[in-house]
Amino acid sequence: MLDLGRSFLASVERNPGATAIVDGDCRLSYEQWFASIQNVAAGLAGLGLGRGDHIAVILQNRWEMATLHWACQFTGVIMTPLNWRVKPDEIDYCASDAGARVLVYQDASAEAVAESSVAGKMTRIAVGIDAPGDVPFASLLATAAKGTLLEATAEDWSLMLYTSGTTGKPKGVPRRHRHERHAALAHVAQNLYRYGERTLGVMPLYHTMGVRSLLSMALIDGRFVCVPRFDPAAVLKSIPAEGITNLYLVPTLYHDVLAHPDAAAADLRSVRKLGFAGAPMNEALVHKLVDRFKPELFVNHYGSSEVYTFTIDQSAAEKPGSAGRAGINQRIRVIKLENFDVEKRAEVGEEGQIICDMASEESFEGYWNRPDANAKSLHQGWYFTGDTGYVDAQGDLFVTGRVDDMMISGGENISPVEIESMLSLHPAVDEVAVVGLPDERWGQRVTAFIKRSAPVTGEELNEHCVSSGLANFKRPRGYVFVREVPRSPVGKLLRRKLLSNEYEAEN
Repeated sequence: MLDLGRSFLASVERNPGATAIVDGDCRLSYEQWFASIQNVAAGLAGLGLGRGDHIAVILQNRWEMATLHWACQFTGVIMTPLNWRVKPDEIDYCASDAGARVLVYQDASAEAVAESSVAGKMTRIAVGIDAPGDVPFASLLATAAKGTLLEATAEDWSLMLYTSGTTGKPKGVPRRHRHERHAALAHVAQNLYRYGERTLGVMPLYHTMGVRSLLSMALIDGRFVCVPRFDPAAVLKSIPAEGITNLYLVPTLYHDVLAHPDAAAADLRSVRKLGFAGAPMNEALVHKLVDRFKPELFVNHYGSSEVYTFTIDQSAAEKPGSAGRAGINQRIRVIKLENFDVEKRAEVGEEGQIICDMASEESFEGYWNRPDANAKSLHQGWYFTGDTGYVDAQGDLFVTGRVDDMMISGGENISPVEIESMLSLHPAVDEVAVVGLPDERWGQRVTAFIKRSAPVTGEELNEHCVSSGLANFKRPRGYVFVREVPRSPVGKLLRRKLLSNEYEAEN
């Protein structure tokens, strides 16, 4: 089986002159980029890094970040990227947990690196800034590679992502070359990518979606256009300038692109394929995207860092809310809640926990140094996702939330996603999040937090719920209007912040 380094080399040999990566004024063909990658790989080896060593990288989506990712695939070094907004204590924890020997950073992460006690003891590589005492990235580029470096195998570790850590410490998710390659090939197949596709590198390269975009483009001699920091205006300009053919974003970023004042006049005709993942997309946004892009293919990808693909729906607009069916490398089940027996399946339409087969070629093998997390999530050869959902009569999966998000009000189990999707259809609702607040009588009080796009009252929203046919016990008993719905840097809804009153209310 090919490792990722040999996979990249195959693309170089197939089409050396094709444009591989764009970052502002930097434009490199596959042949040119390969030369830079090999030099950086030799530079890493010169710092003493080899197979099985971790390198912690805290960079935005710039060409140096992508180059380091590929250099690691040739040397067998384990790429360990961290959020460029990382805090000093998070650097301390993750770098120590991974046993990383070298750390790469830029101006956006320099302050956190300077305040990290662990980073201060590591070899540091500075990108784009003058940092006396640290190794300049330019010196790696200037290291002449002696022949082609091909040190990794398909069984070597390729990458270790850290989960967002919304509860407790983040968990390291190590993945081998074969895991990553199978996931990238599945991404190509399930999104119907052709040779020479062009995508925007918007999703961060410390996130599984960003990594998948990077790898999948390289496998098909495609073009990866870096977006170092998400900016809707820059996205709208880059699409026609680079002839972008596909987008793969979380719903929040699609929302922000369409909400930008330049969106109405932007030339988006080159984009023929849309994909989203990371969170459910509400029905209103689905309709807006179809109207604006008129895509040939609209894919809802449901998965995780641990197991890249769970399910795929290639016709997301035809059945809004559906996550489709198991991906080509996967088997899934919905089992009864509060249960670890994989044979106790939920009935059709019954809400349960979603689990997937760890025999999948895309599946990780367990968390890094976290037997406690393994004990919670891995049972009988299946990965317990922590997500709730149900399968309808046609066999399609609907994801309804997290096990921890489940609300119990008046003895009824209530998931938030159905309520959020229905409220999103009101023309005055820009964004919505539903949580269960403590209530003496009901146990939990279903409460909707609303970011408005136009004036609206709680009474009017309640009337909308009634007219939409939402079951009475699911209707919100309270409405809170907020300036912003709290989300993570990659667009995941942070319900815990609403529960802990970490929001700014509006009258």
